[in-house]
Amino acid sequence: MVEARWNGAVIARSDDTVVVEGNHYFPPEAVDQSVLRPSDTHTTCPWKGIASYYSLEVDGQTNKDAAWYYPETKPKADAIRGRVAFWKGVEVS
Repeated sequence: MVEARWNGAVIARSDDTVVVEGNHYFPPEAVDQSVLRPSDTHTTCPWKGIASYYSLEVDGQTNKDAAWYYPETKPKADAIRGRVAFWKGVEVS
């Protein structure tokens, strides 16, 4: 079982993650949707596509753009379409 934790809270938990470039991508149903705040940030990966971001809000603290996902992917990245990954101090183990 892999967990993502930030600010004392479990943000995601699953035994069905996909690891790409060292990042665990969690299925959306394994992520606590109540802590996600949509962001206007987008970045482009040449082989995965355009990433969208969420900020995390836990106990009144915000971690801006600490989660990302690819709503649509290029063919080589189909395995992570819609899955959520974390960074910026989120501990994944």
